[in-house]
Amino acid sequence: MQPPVVSVQAQPRDAASWIALARRVEAGGYDALLAADHPGTAAAPFVALAAAATATERIGLGSYVSQAGVREPLLLASDVATLDLVSGGRARLALGAGHTPAEWEMLGAERPDVAGRVRRFQAVAEACRALLAGETVTVDGPEVRAREARLDGPRPVQRRVPFTFGGGNTALLRWAGEHADVVGLSGLGRTLSDGHMHETRWNGADIDRQVDLVERGAAGRAEAPEREALVQLVEVTDDAEAAAREIAGRFHCTAAEVLASPYAWVGTPEEIGAAWAEHERRWGITRYVVREAHLDAADRVRARLSNAAR
Repeated sequence: MQPPVVSVQAQPRDAASWIALARRVEAGGYDALLAADHPGTAAAPFVALAAAATATERIGLGSYVSQAGVREPLLLASDVATLDLVSGGRARLALGAGHTPAEWEMLGAERPDVAGRVRRFQAVAEACRALLAGETVTVDGPEVRAREARLDGPRPVQRRVPFTFGGGNTALLRWAGEHADVVGLSGLGRTLSDGHMHETRWNGADIDRQVDLVERGAAGRAEAPEREALVQLVEVTDDAEAAAREIAGRFHCTAAEVLASPYAWVGTPEEIGAAWAEHERRWGITRYVVREAHLDAADRVRARLSNAAR
């Protein structure tokens, strides 16, 4: 089994620690440094990532994920293109449909219903990708409007900026199967009443259904998109069963679901490695994103398994 591709999602706290983290991620052999995109409650991702670009040479850089409901295609494409320029061709485009009502409310808008968010996502994604590809875009729809929009400069360094879809909507998973390079699965379900937290969907049957939707969408493609899981926690322990029972209480699922889930790495490094192999076999998951809070544990797992493979 090839080791999975692992990226790190983080937020800057100050300049020095952010640059140190970027260097650590690169030195640790991670694939990318990613930043959340939640206007008003998180740092501006492309500003932070441009700073990280100056301290690194190899890692990919991208938002994870930008909110299509409040991002305009030309502005988003310009941010991604500029990041690609200053990083020497390492930018990624990642989009989701959005879920947090406050992000619309602070901009003086109402969050659309699910169907409206799906339509808006597709319009933004298609326009943004066309702009990054050098096309001139005109859109006159209820969700997105653009008139002869284009990127005269800066243009991306990459011939094609990699595109990730992040989300769990049924229609968009099929769309992503047809269009995305990577489909990011989060294990998150319906938004709860606080407008921020989600239901947990770690049941294997739910993941089966999501992957089936991606594969249906990809039926006409030569290669299906890669599959990636957002890891909510990493716990290295000699007693995986006890840890899973405690985690299950917090995430409102069963211990068996925790141990089988791609959204939690729990157990010894060897047990986690065996779980990776099962995730790839069952769901085709070959990529993961871990959060900075779990980076020390992820380092230990990856180092142990890399040494064992030598």
